[in-house]
Amino acid sequence: MSAAITPVVMPKWGLEMREGTVQEWLVAEGARIEVGQSLVDVDTDKISNAVEATDAGLLRRIVAQPGELLPVRALLAVLAEPEVGDADIDAYIAAFEVPAAADSDEDSGPAFEYADVDGIRVRYARRGPDEGTPVLFVHGFGGDLNNWLFNLDAIAEAHPVIALDLPAHGQSSARLAGTTLEAMAAFVGRFMEQIGVASAHLVGHSMGGGVAAQLALDAPDKVASLALIDSAGFGAEINRDYIDGFVRANSRRELKPVAELLFADSSLVSRQLLDDLLKYKRLDGVGEALGELSAQLFAGGRQSELPGQALGSFGKPVLLIWGQEDAVIPSAHARAAPAGASVKVLAGAGHMPQMEKAGEVNSLLRQHLQP
Repeated sequence: MSAAITPVVMPKWGLEMREGTVQEWLVAEGARIEVGQSLVDVDTDKISNAVEATDAGLLRRIVAQPGELLPVRALLAVLAEPEVGDADIDAYIAAFEVPAAADSDEDSGPAFEYADVDGIRVRYARRGPDEGTPVLFVHGFGGDLNNWLFNLDAIAEAHPVIALDLPAHGQSSARLAGTTLEAMAAFVGRFMEQIGVASAHLVGHSMGGGVAAQLALDAPDKVASLALIDSAGFGAEINRDYIDGFVRANSRRELKPVAELLFADSSLVSRQLLDDLLKYKRLDGVGEALGELSAQLFAGGRQSELPGQALGSFGKPVLLIWGQEDAVIPSAHARAAPAGASVKVLAGAGHMPQMEKAGEVNSLLRQHLQP
């Protein structure tokens, strides 16, 4: 009878998640569940998010209670149709074992790899199948590949996925490859060559969107398609308070109001998120690098380079996603999308919709990447 019982388990969001704390159930026992429906809010050491249903069915039993700290793949709930008896469900729950990390394919091999490009050590991660055109994720100013923690595994279900830390970001060398979008795009192109990727679907966020757009213009053979999220490069305005505040902040008190500008829901700015940002900013060379980048690209609250406005010549699929409440780069910039692009503005999201509205963003990316 257990074949008719479907488990709902603690997901693995990102490459480093090991556990999560159950917060609040958004559905009740007896509810009919649809694929993609939000089931329960979970806190991780990075950020909160809702667990979405990967299967449809009747929610027969909630197992995990609010406040419980559980490992990845622990049993949260059980789906089963009415003909499945309560005794069978009880037996299934009693016999359920959390798979060991070593038993999971997605945990096999190193979580991160490193490549040397022009003397810069670049951290990156690969996920998903070996075959097919890869999807390359490029983060924004002051970010790293963990900005995609809710997206990589979702896209890796059907596509090879690669995410990197740009120079002077994350755990890559704290040395810039240049301070212009053109220089950074050329570096990403050389990174692709170094790891044996001839062409990729590029997904770029914020400054990373500007880098991806510039690479599409300069080396279109390397870019199979573009998906740009709250992207730089489509209009002049950018929030000077955010850019300058992020560069200057050296304490949790200084950084908190700056980080809150990233989200429509400021409660998502956790102590751990702030501590991670401060740990990065205190690395030798990072402060100087961020200052150089901001002075070249965003001085005075104005973007100096606008490759997004030239994408009419790209000739391949372009998807623009924007958080309607973006307080860093106005969502009105989406109006500069090239003719034929798909444009989606998401209500209730700020500058980080890939985190705040991960399910919607992942759905849009999957549609965009369909052959």
